[in-house]
Amino acid sequence: MTIISLLLLASLLPHLTFTAHVNVGIVNGTEAKPHSRPYMVSLQKNQRHVCGGFLISDRIVMTAAHCRDKNETLTAVVGAHNLTKNESSVGIGVKSYHKHPCYNHNRTLQNDIMLLRLEKEVEPNETVNIICIPTQEEDIKPDSACSVAGWGRPSYFGEKSTRLLEADVKIMNNTECKNKWEDKYSASQMMCVYGHGGSCRGDSGGPLVCGDTAVGITSFAGRNVCNSRERPEVYTKISAYLEWIHSTIANVN
Repeated sequence: MTIISLLLLASLLPHLTFTAHVNVGIVNGTEAKPHSRPYMVSLQKNQRHVCGGFLISDRIVMTAAHCRDKNETLTAVVGAHNLTKNESSVGIGVKSYHKHPCYNHNRTLQNDIMLLRLEKEVEPNETVNIICIPTQEEDIKPDSACSVAGWGRPSYFGEKSTRLLEADVKIMNNTECKNKWEDKYSASQMMCVYGHGGSCRGDSGGPLVCGDTAVGITSFAGRNVCNSRERPEVYTKISAYLEWIHSTIANVN
């Protein structure tokens, strides 16, 4: 079994970027209007941005499972726009971490979803608020107009952005995405996007937003490349996990 796992990992390494270790900024994006996305969260380790996240309740942040290594401690910074200034942002400790129990530790990044229970409730205001998630499982129609946002790199080898960037994207047909990623892609649990702009290193865990609803979680992309039609960004499909999400929220301490 160990040999099989090692062979599987070796076969994936040429294709995947594991953003928990090298971080997956917005390519060809623009600076977001300050606090126009009050649900955005900067997950930080030692006061450095490592991943995105988003508020789905006054005490729960949704992000990608791979955004936390082992037992490291993360801080959720809410109400931020420019990470070098903290005039409106607040750092809140994480009380408990809840990775999906079937998150694939062999790094295929299946079930790449995690919920964080904060140490205290956030108070909704003009800079901090929640975003809705789907109420039922469904596929988003191909070519639907959506958007992504984050504090990641504007190019694969660029510097992280200190200001929140955003980009418009469109939902890719599942068949095309399956053709690009082959067995690394699960149409029932994942979704892809395409467009002039898109996610890159440092945007992992942030939301894919369609309308006023977060429908996906930034998960993985091609190795050494961002915003590639040949290796499109892949997002965890939130609606596939509604039962687990609600059950976890109901039982977390």
